[in-house]
Amino acid sequence: MTMPTYKSERLFQFCNGLVLVLFCVTMIAPFIHLTAVSLSSVKYADAKVVYFWPKGFNLDVYKEIFGLERLWRSFGISVYICVVGTFLFLLLCSMMAYALSRPRMPGRKLVLKGILVTFVFTSPLIPNYMLIKTLGMENTLWALMVPNAVGAFSIIIMKTFFQGISAELFDAARIDGSSEYNTYARIAIPLSAPVLATLALFHVVGLWNSYFNALIYLRDKDLFPLQVVLRSLIIASDASLEATGDVPTTATPEMMKAGLILVSTVPILFVYPFLQKYFVKGAMLGSLKE
Repeated sequence: MTMPTYKSERLFQFCNGLVLVLFCVTMIAPFIHLTAVSLSSVKYADAKVVYFWPKGFNLDVYKEIFGLERLWRSFGISVYICVVGTFLFLLLCSMMAYALSRPRMPGRKLVLKGILVTFVFTSPLIPNYMLIKTLGMENTLWALMVPNAVGAFSIIIMKTFFQGISAELFDAARIDGSSEYNTYARIAIPLSAPVLATLALFHVVGLWNSYFNALIYLRDKDLFPLQVVLRSLIIASDASLEATGDVPTTATPEMMKAGLILVSTVPILFVYPFLQKYFVKGAMLGSLKE
């Protein structure tokens, strides 16, 4: 009776691993294709005969891309938005979630119900724009960070995590004379690193890839983040090709698109390895019950 069970488990593990490998290949293949196109020569890229390996290797695309001063400025702005915006997000959400996790908070249930309402009813674009303009945040980077600094889903996740921390720790801190602010900063936050890292990763990716809010709230081109600049560069590249009808000698629009996509994607990929160990713990939140 033991052998069939053992064989079935091995078969399941093999099939499961095969499916996961196929999923990984489907996600990695476009990235490899873009890399090959961006590193190929113009004649091969224009003929669309490049698939997963560069033909006529050259770095002209990246020399042209990295020579754009406008691109470097927008890159710095995107990094600033991600760092400051994520800090505000973690600070505000964690403070509100910690307060809601304390049973002695006055009006706790009423506030929680109000947060849950936002899952069903969302604010339309025009009222959001009018609010940003009234607060004086139009054409400032705050318009890209403040509106999304508090999220109902993140607050509920953090609240659940804080409630899972042993109550004896908070009781001991209270007996020792610790204030709620001190307990929050020295006990709750250090113990909640997994959930903070997980939510921070999601928020950073969202801020990095966002460009719609920048198009709505920003007027000064010097404040445009990376995604908006990349979009304008791609449109300009296509427009110049349609106007001339000639094949560029250094890089085709497809090569520029591939290079620009890689330039905008690679930096955010380096964030994950630093948060991986916390991300795995945070993803398991609520999966085990004592």
